[in-house]
Amino acid sequence: MNAVFAVIFILSAALLLLFDPSGFLPALLDGASRSATLCLALLSSYAAWLGLMRLWEKSGVTRGISRLLKPLSKKLFRTQDEETLSAIGMNLSANLLGIGGAATPYGIRAAELLEQRNPHARYASSMLFVVNATSLQLIPTSVVAMRVAAGSVSAADIILPTMLATAFSTLLGVLLTRLFIRDKARTPAAKREGNDYPAKRPAAYKTRRAGERR
Repeated sequence: MNAVFAVIFILSAALLLLFDPSGFLPALLDGASRSATLCLALLSSYAAWLGLMRLWEKSGVTRGISRLLKPLSKKLFRTQDEETLSAIGMNLSANLLGIGGAATPYGIRAAELLEQRNPHARYASSMLFVVNATSLQLIPTSVVAMRVAAGSVSAADIILPTMLATAFSTLLGVLLTRLFIRDKARTPAAKREGNDYPAKRPAAYKTRRAGERR
């Protein structure tokens, strides 16, 4: 991705130098100024929401959110593990608030736990990826902050359209994942080995070993 952006920047700079050499430096400085303003706006927004989420975590609000989302998470991700459900609950909560940066660490932790402890690891990991990619948002915090930094008069006007669009994309993604992702449950031995063998593997293994001894 860095290489792609580097190529775009170099080509844009070359074209600007070719057709408007006198406008190259002002455009470069203006872009840097706008970037700094946007970064500061996002920094303040993330600082406020991340601080609030930390307070929620300390005060037990996040545990309440996780319990609230637990019945849905159990059915959606096919897991009963409490630690996994807690990480998924925090990930979903951050996404609902439109704070993708805060959702990422919890999403990584949830993906690791699903891979280690869920017999339906392929399905659960796919569902987690789809839910994060479609990202149902009640409050698109990051986008609102960017609109404020850009000088929008009514930065919050996108809340309802964003909610409807992300609700549709999340519902469609969940339905398609449940329809097309099929995997066999792993046995406890297979989970320890990190292999996706079906439940009949021990019997087949014993038969092969008996044949080798003969």
